[in-house]
Amino acid sequence: MLVTLPDVTDRYGADVLAGDWRKPPRGRSQQVPAATGLVVEEVETGWCGAVVSVEKSGGMRVVHLEDRRGRIRAFPMGPGFLIDGAPVELIAPVPAAEAAALQAAREAASRTASGSRAVADTSARIARGSRIFVEGKHDAELVEKVWGADLRIEGVVVEPLHGVDDLRDVIRDFAPSPSHRLGVLVDHLVPGTKEARIVQDALAIPEAHRDVLVVGHPYVDVWQSIRPERLGWEKWPVIPRGMSWKHGILAALGWPHETQADVATGWQRMLGTVRSYTDLQPELLGRVEELIDFVTAVP
Repeated sequence: MLVTLPDVTDRYGADVLAGDWRKPPRGRSQQVPAATGLVVEEVETGWCGAVVSVEKSGGMRVVHLEDRRGRIRAFPMGPGFLIDGAPVELIAPVPAAEAAALQAAREAASRTASGSRAVADTSARIARGSRIFVEGKHDAELVEKVWGADLRIEGVVVEPLHGVDDLRDVIRDFAPSPSHRLGVLVDHLVPGTKEARIVQDALAIPEAHRDVLVVGHPYVDVWQSIRPERLGWEKWPVIPRGMSWKHGILAALGWPHETQADVATGWQRMLGTVRSYTDLQPELLGRVEELIDFVTAVP
């Protein structure tokens, strides 16, 4: 037999300590910048007015409020104000220049070094079969610094070739296909150069007809793709024939340049001047973006 019990009244009521029992009746105070035109009410006096200025007086900040009759009164900055009945603590307003700088910093933080929108909480994609080959270690390090975040999201691996003299064999060994594309970035790819002849010869083989893209920049070395202003120059210096180009550049900078270790150290210093794509020449930027688009155009 089912017995229904009568409702039992809780003699003691709800737990008075449950929840945020310390919370003031009007809610907790929020910090609000005292921007010009903001309408607030001062709690103790009931004075209601719009912020017209903020200044330091007697070692403290005060806010000047103008009521609807045009009367102005000063109050100490801080807690003790209401906006639409809710308590607020007035804090110093952020200057326009500082606000613009903060906004620019927020926007910059939401972008990768290449200028792409940063993707949060996303792990690197499993590497694609497609690849991007560059001439050497320095090229690979520069591409990684600027496009590394994008490449990891896309699952694209960049590998150094250590020169393009054997580009024809590299393409054959890679065996390109629609799901296994190959992009190659070549230094000093301008008409009439040795590099141009090598590329023309390599692209003539059947394996390179569809799933291979070779592009290049006009610079003798990838170092030159860094804007000279980053190194304190208006333009890159011309190095005399017969002198090692990299050693000559380091000498022009006044950096150690005698050994290969000096060259390696010099490159790292130079690479350290690159903060984002804005520090690179457009002739390199466009070519790298073109390669990324090419190798990611297939699954």
